[in-house]
Amino acid sequence: MNEKLLQHLRTYQQEHLLAFWHELDEVQQAKLVSQIESIDLERITELYRLGASGKSLSIDPCNANPPSAVRLGDGDRQESEAERVGSEALAAGTVAVALVAGGQGSRLGFDHPKGMYPIGPISGDSLFDILLGKVVATGQIFDAQIPVYLMTSPATDEETRRYLEESQYFGMPSEDVKLFCQGTFPAVDAVTGELLLATKGELFLSPDGHGGMLAALARSGALEDMQQRGIKHLFYFQVDNPLATVCDPGLIGHHILASSEYTLQVVAKQQPEDKVGNVVELEGKTRIIEYSDLPEEAANLRNDDGSLKLWAGSIAVHIFDVDFLCRMAESENSLPVHVARKKVPFVDVDGHQRDPEQPNAIKFEQFIFDLLPYAAEAITVEVDPARAFAPLKNGPGSATDTAEHVQQQLMHYHRCMLREAGVRVDDAIQVEINPRCAMTPEMLKSKIPRETEITKDTYFH
Repeated sequence: MNEKLLQHLRTYQQEHLLAFWHELDEVQQAKLVSQIESIDLERITELYRLGASGKSLSIDPCNANPPSAVRLGDGDRQESEAERVGSEALAAGTVAVALVAGGQGSRLGFDHPKGMYPIGPISGDSLFDILLGKVVATGQIFDAQIPVYLMTSPATDEETRRYLEESQYFGMPSEDVKLFCQGTFPAVDAVTGELLLATKGELFLSPDGHGGMLAALARSGALEDMQQRGIKHLFYFQVDNPLATVCDPGLIGHHILASSEYTLQVVAKQQPEDKVGNVVELEGKTRIIEYSDLPEEAANLRNDDGSLKLWAGSIAVHIFDVDFLCRMAESENSLPVHVARKKVPFVDVDGHQRDPEQPNAIKFEQFIFDLLPYAAEAITVEVDPARAFAPLKNGPGSATDTAEHVQQQLMHYHRCMLREAGVRVDDAIQVEINPRCAMTPEMLKSKIPRETEITKDTYFH
């Protein structure tokens, strides 16, 4: 028995973690010790105390106002200037991409990392293929290197690395694809605060949320790599949105023109109860209030013209100044930790595996948008969801955000691109445009003669 470790655990009433020590072999013992030593038990104890008390770590939504924003239709001149400035930043090689890809596809009935899901409506291309294809195409347009910092989780890291290597990084130079793994938090029993064992020799650990990116970027050396490369702006998005406007010059330009440290791309909410984060201004700072934390009375507030007062819905597309991220990474525990009561399978005191039917545990996670109040300047930029937001969240049979819904949205947008390029295509025709072929209607014009009519299902690649 490791007496020193046992005494440390007793200080925090966690000695049960070694209850099955003599049943473990040396490798299992070493793994368990490593897991325990990596946890700040004092911090977990305090987090449990806050979570069990029912105190909310979220902000007070009272008196929230709409954020400072660039709305659709605000003016062609403003948009043109933003496009120019963003294009210059891309051409100068000062923009990099952060792709959050830690999720599994289990909710989709897909037993692999979600980024490997075959979402192309005709091609069957994976989410990784489509999204990295946009980075490749943008780099070609601006004759620039655009490195990708791709965050995995312990559950997806190994398979993602193997998949990308076998796929030759979908045309990206391997040295420009930097994978790093997010951290984890243990789960604790909701009643006792005891850390839960997943097996007799292993703690139950879960990813620390997309907010874990900040610490993981610093820990992996990615922030230092960005600084060495001269990267100033980091374009952040999540792997489940194949319509994401990756490295959109206009969005980057608005970020730079506003001297923003944190810029959010948003869509206008259609209904008060839309399940998106609400971007608001509160006490002079831009913040996000989760839809579940926004009181009904606040969600239903209207302007004089009948539009929603709190209209801005986050789609998890952001731009960060790298200097801002470096500054925040130096501040230990700068992001608050949120708690949630969940069902967590565990090994009980008798060594039996338990699979509870009701929430039995408290899990912890961090959200990247909690950096917002620390930004000296922040701006919100509205985008048309038809061209920018098609999240893949749910399995077959769900009401929204299924693979079928996403594929229909992709084909609708690609038909719109073709029509803007002067090409005729009926709504009944299935079309898909590989981003390496064309990212915009203007690019299509140079490849497909005007007045061409598409009469059969077509994949442009």
